[in-house]
Amino acid sequence: MSARVDPPTHWARSLAIAVGAAVAVTLIVLAFLWPVATASAKNIQLAVVGDAASVTQVEDGLAENADGVFAPTTYDSRDAAIDAIERREVYGAIVTGAQPEVVVATAAGPAVATALRGVAQGLQAQVSAQLAAVGQNPLAVTVTVTDVVPLVDADPNGAGIVAIGFPLVLGGLVGGILISLLVTGVARRITALVVYAVVAGTAVTLIAHTWFGILPGDALPLAAGVTLAMLGTASFIVGLNALIGPPGIAVGAVTTMLIGNPLSAASMPVQFLAAPWGGVGQFFVPGASATLIRDLSYFPAADTTQPWLVLAAWALVGVVLSAIGHWRNREVVHVAE
Repeated sequence: MSARVDPPTHWARSLAIAVGAAVAVTLIVLAFLWPVATASAKNIQLAVVGDAASVTQVEDGLAENADGVFAPTTYDSRDAAIDAIERREVYGAIVTGAQPEVVVATAAGPAVATALRGVAQGLQAQVSAQLAAVGQNPLAVTVTVTDVVPLVDADPNGAGIVAIGFPLVLGGLVGGILISLLVTGVARRITALVVYAVVAGTAVTLIAHTWFGILPGDALPLAAGVTLAMLGTASFIVGLNALIGPPGIAVGAVTTMLIGNPLSAASMPVQFLAAPWGGVGQFFVPGASATLIRDLSYFPAADTTQPWLVLAAWALVGVVLSAIGHWRNREVVHVAE
C-alpha cells in the first residue's frame, strides 16, 4: 500500500500564511518595543520641604530646567517626606534650608534616582553661585544625597527584581496551558491550579529571596504574592479554555504577553509610560504583580490593596469561567419514557 501524499499547498494560501506570520511577529515586536521607545520621564511625584520662599524657588527651578518631569508637593518636614517615600506616595524629596539635601529611593526606580542626583548637582551649582555672589566660600554648603531605600547588594542595579517578572508571567502561562490540556473536571482543574501556584510560588520565592537574595523583605508575604501572581494568569487561561475551548488558551496568552506584559512598567515607573497606559497596565496580572513584589520587597509601609485585589480578581474570574464552561458543556441526560 502506497503512502498517502498530501497535495502541495495552494500558492495563495502559502503566501497568506507567510504574510500573516510576518504580521504577527511585527505586532509582537511593536507590543514590546512601543512602551520602551515612547517612555519619557514625566509627572514624577516629588516632595519638597522648606519655607514658602524656598519651595517656590525649587518649583520654579524644576519648571525651568525639567519642565513636566516632576510633580512637586510640599511637605512640612523631612520626616514627613521620608514617610511619604516609604509609602510610595513620592519617589524622592528635596529638603531646603541651611543643610540642603536630596533624598532618593533607588529601589523605587533607579532611573528616577539618577534624575534626582542630577537635580542635586544642579542645586549644588546654584547654591555655590549664590555664595560666591556674596563673597563667601562657594563650597561652604554642600547638597547631600541620601538614599533611604537602596537596592540590596545582591541586586545593585535592580536588574534582578525586573527580571523576576518574566518568570512569573511565563510560569502562569505554562501552568495554565498544561492544566488546560492535561486535567479534566472543574474541581480537579481548580485544585491543580491552587497546588501548582503554591508549589511554584514557594519555589520561586526560595530561589529569589533565600538563595539569590535579590528579593528582600519577609518571605511569607513574598511567597503569597508570587503564588497569587502565577494563579491569576494560570486560572484565567484555564477558565477561557473551559469556556471557549483551545482558542481560549491563545486569547489568555495574548492578553498576558502582548497586552499586560508590555504595559506592566516592571522596568520603569508607571509615569514613564504614555498616559493612560501606565495606569491601565496596573490592572493586568504582570503590572499588578510587578508592583506588589517591589512593594513587598522594599516598601512594607506602602498600600498594596490594589495589586492584591487585581490579582485575586483575575484568579476569581478564571474560576468563574471554569465553572460556567463546565456547566454549559455538560451533556443533557434524556430518560426514556
